[in-house]
Amino acid sequence: MAFVSTPIMSPSQSKKKRVLEALYAVCKERGDFVFSNEEVKQTCAQIGFGNPFDATKIDSSLVLPDALVSDDAFVIHLGKGNHRFVFGIHSGYHRFEAVPESSKIKWKYRRSILNNINTSESNILSVGINQRVIHDFLYQDITVSPKTYGSHRTKVPLSYRVGKDNINVGKVQVEIDLTIEHQGKITVFEAKNGEPPDFNIFQLFNPYRYYLQAVEGSDKFSINCCYLLRENDRLRLYLYTFDDDRNPGSIRLIRNAEYNLVKR
Repeated sequence: MAFVSTPIMSPSQSKKKRVLEALYAVCKERGDFVFSNEEVKQTCAQIGFGNPFDATKIDSSLVLPDALVSDDAFVIHLGKGNHRFVFGIHSGYHRFEAVPESSKIKWKYRRSILNNINTSESNILSVGINQRVIHDFLYQDITVSPKTYGSHRTKVPLSYRVGKDNINVGKVQVEIDLTIEHQGKITVFEAKNGEPPDFNIFQLFNPYRYYLQAVEGSDKFSINCCYLLRENDRLRLYLYTFDDDRNPGSIRLIRNAEYNLVKR
């Protein structure tokens, strides 16, 4: 069905939220919740949001407009330039758990001149590796030498469930910040600056599913996921798994910890 422009809702919201709200209103009106990149571009032009490629990238539920939150809806990517509104925000976003006091660690280290050279995910993860924080968190042993694989993007077909909906995705882009493997244990990483209240589960679920499919048939292995947050000299790590590998809402915390880097 052709794209039909509708009045812009909630003008007090950010332009990105207004783009999402306008797209959602159109989808509700026509009874079809799939929409295309072309519709995103048209809506961004109408509202004056200058980056249509960013309009559907929603890392935290805080970016969801009121209309979606009230309907318990969020956006998933279908690949081939298409997206879809689905229902059940708990299947799309997960709140970071509080770190117990017993898991807050003072970590003595010698600062490198490159530690804070930028705020990229690559730098965040490099600090975690170089200071052996990641080794201690994952293996409780800073002397191990896991194999590391750098950031990359790939496109893979995926199938999963959101609530009662079965989703079949034609090749969707999967972004992986870092992968570590040690004795058959594979850990995929997502890293961010700051301390947001929650995160988009698909940042971990899509890489998790990608590796499940990629190493299927290999010798015994396991896959888990680690989210690393950095705020100044504080690193917070959250290790997750999925109890149902076709249900992003089945995410479960294994453990978490906070490392406060203290200069020697």
